[in-house]
Amino acid sequence: MSEYLIVLAVVFIANVVPAFAPPTWSILVFLTLHFDLHTVPAVLTGVVAAATGRFILASAFRRYRDKFPKSYLLNMENAATHVTKTDKHFAALTALFFLSPLSSAQLFEAAGIMKSIALKPLTLAFAAGRLVTYSVYITGASALKASSFGDVLLQNLKSPTAIAIQIAMVVGLVALGSVKWKPHVPESDSQSEANNSLPSPN
Repeated sequence: MSEYLIVLAVVFIANVVPAFAPPTWSILVFLTLHFDLHTVPAVLTGVVAAATGRFILASAFRRYRDKFPKSYLLNMENAATHVTKTDKHFAALTALFFLSPLSSAQLFEAAGIMKSIALKPLTLAFAAGRLVTYSVYITGASALKASSFGDVLLQNLKSPTAIAIQIAMVVGLVALGSVKWKPHVPESDSQSEANNSLPSPN
């Protein structure tokens, strides 16, 4: 039982860190093989820890969003109106959290800043996606058994590709809030405004 608590703690910490944490799958695979854990409970523990960590990360950004410049927050909220303007658009956003092979930290940070976006559906989609990917990695990465935990961490932390992706994601998060988005106005509202602007009949 203590081994699964270690998995829970380490994976949680990796997912609550805002950036530059090693990939969760590498941590989960190593710990599973190092402690000779059963695949199913290891995957479930990893998914719960990762989803909880990401949800808390997003919630922290939402709670302290007032620390960002007002212009940045306004741009982010206006951008949010475009990804939530229809059920199909929000479904596409949810699919991104389910399928994205990139670091999800900045995705959750952006969702946290956009207070009009519900975090729970995105977290559930993330958990469902990781349930699949973690299962695949754990069952197919036995080569890591000969590696040390330090090697796994250093390899991912020093990887030029991993660093470049992390930097690109952080820059993307900043850039998203730097664009002066125009808020999406529902067609019913825009039609109502147009009607109100018409001169009243005599």
